[in-house]
Amino acid sequence: MIFPSPTQDQALALAAVFQACELVADLAHQGEADKVMLEVAMGALLNQNPESLVDLYGPVANLTTGINSMTSFMGRQSPAAKQPEVMRYVISILYLARKLSGNKAMLAKIAEGIEGASRQAQHFSPTHDNVFTNIDSLYQSTVSTMRLRIQVGGSGVYLQQPAIAQRIRCMLFVAIRSAFLWQQLGGTRIHLMLQRKTLVKLLPYL
Repeated sequence: MIFPSPTQDQALALAAVFQACELVADLAHQGEADKVMLEVAMGALLNQNPESLVDLYGPVANLTTGINSMTSFMGRQSPAAKQPEVMRYVISILYLARKLSGNKAMLAKIAEGIEGASRQAQHFSPTHDNVFTNIDSLYQSTVSTMRLRIQVGGSGVYLQQPAIAQRIRCMLFVAIRSAFLWQQLGGTRIHLMLQRKTLVKLLPYL
């Protein structure tokens, strides 16, 4: 059987999943994450009608961390210490997004909630505390009710802080958003299992 080759847009969407999962790990272990990357992530989550990947994530350079993370794992380079944990998040997110795609009622609730948060962000900013709180509440009332729940590892000092926990759940939401895009662009498990090297070669060198 011949499977269609992956595209660069698919590779970049998958890199965006990796990047959001890297932000989850940063927040869980360090209690903070790069502010620009958080802005890019939240902006992508709140943009429900992008015209292109550039419209969603901005310049490709905005996905540098995700591209490097994806290359490290799928290219089988020497992984960073947190890499296995990040990959566990990625695999769980892709599975969760696939399951969520069949729940039309929950998807409608999520779309409505994100639309409300997007309007809120216009008055404040995508990374305002009120927006994080709103998205976090939406995550807990939707994704957190599913059978598969992602267990985030890290420092209890940070995981027990409400503001950091909110941001972690928001980044998981961002990862799910990018995983949906990966699927919409034709990304499949076959690509991950059999065409890893091809996906990595499609990533721009930054």
